[in-house]
Amino acid sequence: MRPTTATPTPRAPEGSSGLAGLLRAEAAIDPDAPQAGPVTKETQIIAIYGKGGIGKSFTLANLSYMMAQQGKKVLLIGCDPKSDTTSLLFGGRSTPTIIETSSKKKLAGEELAIGDVCFKRDGVYAMELGGPEVGRGCGGRGIIHGFETLEKLGFHDWDFDYVLLDFLGDVVCGGFGLPIARDMCQKVIVVASNDLQSLYVANNVCSAVQYFRQLGGNVGVAGMVINKDDGTGEAAAFAEQVGIPVLSAIPADEDIRRKSANYEIIGKLTSPWAPLFDELGTNVAEAPPQLPTPLSQDELLNLFKSEDVGRDFRLEPATLEDMCGVAFVEQPSLEVVYDEA
Repeated sequence: MRPTTATPTPRAPEGSSGLAGLLRAEAAIDPDAPQAGPVTKETQIIAIYGKGGIGKSFTLANLSYMMAQQGKKVLLIGCDPKSDTTSLLFGGRSTPTIIETSSKKKLAGEELAIGDVCFKRDGVYAMELGGPEVGRGCGGRGIIHGFETLEKLGFHDWDFDYVLLDFLGDVVCGGFGLPIARDMCQKVIVVASNDLQSLYVANNVCSAVQYFRQLGGNVGVAGMVINKDDGTGEAAAFAEQVGIPVLSAIPADEDIRRKSANYEIIGKLTSPWAPLFDELGTNVAEAPPQLPTPLSQDELLNLFKSEDVGRDFRLEPATLEDMCGVAFVEQPSLEVVYDEA
């Protein structure tokens, strides 16, 4: 299931030799264009990123459920230390996490089995990587350890049509960037809303994809899901400017909010929201990865009205008097100045 890539062998330019020449040759190689056609690998591994609290878990629980109803074999892996990705799928119940369960098994001298950490509902298979307790470890390192454990369980031999990875987009350390940095997935999807902070996170994810493409990576962004869409249009404008499609816009609707709060799946064929998630499932499966063009901070702010984000504010430099208070007395310099000879 791991995507493989071919890296061109650099040739030293004429007139150069040794390691320096090879490094110059490698630096001169432009990255390949992102794949523009449909993904053809038997297993699509898709990483979904978004700001904490933006609704990734809600989106993924309903998306995975609908994709299973579309006849696809789906594995959902929660990679957020909060371990809440699968809670909606399982009616509010938390599942044993891979990190905690593997530690307990190791202390007991027992082997970790699939059934200890992977559970299923109506054709959806799901598990949580988990993370360390607050203040007791690095969440990113926990992600890396979790995937190492998955590999020992045979992750690359599993037979799924789609593997959906739920990643927290606020965190920029290496563990959370694992699918992009190591080409573990074929494409990325961002979840955002019409607010500056979630679009800031989405823009950071696009920047990470662009950065690793320049290093020879092959992951692209397949599109954006707009959650809690109130119709103001900032998220759609962002997607257009960075060059990715909107895969679905889930409205800010009281019925959706209430059912989600009650751990009720709405991405099922009997739900009035079935057409929305049916279309999302198809779009997620078929959307090709794109190479986005991230926005600058000013370009991001320009998506919003100036009165909403304070774009017209001018920075006023602080002085040393400001920092030291009214009792500040300027001391004469002790610097020795020598007259020119």
